Amino acid sequence: MKNKKLRIFTLILCLFLLTGCTKTLKNGKEIVRNNDTGQVLTENIICKPTEQSTIEIYEKNNVDIDKLPTCDEFTPLANYEGLWTSIFVKPLAWVIIKIGSLLNSYGLSIIVTCILIRLILFPLTKKTAMQSELIKQATPELTKLEKKYENKTSVEDQNRKAQEMMLIYQKYKINPLAGCLTAFIQLPLLLAFYEAINRTPAIFEDKLLFFELGKTPWCGIKNGEYIYILLVVLIFLATIVSFKKTLKDQSASVNNGMNMKYMLYFMLAIITYSSFTIASAVGIYWIVSNLFSIIQNLMVERKKVK
Repeated sequence: MKNKKLRIFTLILCLFLLTGCTKTLKNGKEIVRNNDTGQVLTENIICKPTEQSTIEIYEKNNVDIDKLPTCDEFTPLANYEGLWTSIFVKPLAWVIIKIGSLLNSYGLSIIVTCILIRLILFPLTKKTAMQSELIKQATPELTKLEKKYENKTSVEDQNRKAQEMMLIYQKYKINPLAGCLTAFIQLPLLLAFYEAINRTPAIFEDKLLFFELGKTPWCGIKNGEYIYILLVVLIFLATIVSFKKTLKDQSASVNNGMNMKYMLYFMLAIITYSSFTIASAVGIYWIVSNLFSIIQNLMVERKKVK
């Protein structure tokens, strides 16, 4: 029954993700970048850019930006583009724009929007974080179970092992699927923020402190703006600290092995490498989101200690 629910949820998620998405701006087969920021531009921006250099790029590549509303006048209900874009990306962009107008900073707006969404989802993600603590409590019994069936590979023995394991899970109120919940939440959120940022000129034309939100760290570093190294370092640190929690939980699990460890380090390398070439605004979102997860996990652990 649980596997059936998981398949249905995955199907619905795929349906949303495959209906409407960002279109990369191309000149023939060549991807168009903003030479000043290094950002890969999107063809289907949702509102008019204001920087002359950006306007010239779109006009040169035959994108009719005159038909677009200004970012202040943008409404998410106009021009239906599919479930994913119309239900997630455009409303998220609209929220960032409105909060950014109030704060007079779209960089701060990304931070505030991220925190607000994570607070709304806190009851769900908290349950997921608590599962790892419950697994730690069940680890002694799970270890004994592994030793009991260590050399028993018959179908009957494996079925009995699975049944006994489910009894242990029930005893400690462990939901085997709960660990997938965070991934199902984090991935759509990351994609939605990524698309909302790249499709909204008001966001990627703005600045936060020393960082141009549309500029990639690699472009900044090449231009001698070495402050962008700090952004990459923060992305790396926020990610590795967040991953350490998962590695710690895996080390407490009887089904550990080295595969999960290598996979997490591989993901860390990919994320760090990618952080050089994504818009700084996306990196800021990633840092804030991971910091929220770290604080949430610390709160759960502290509650268990008490």
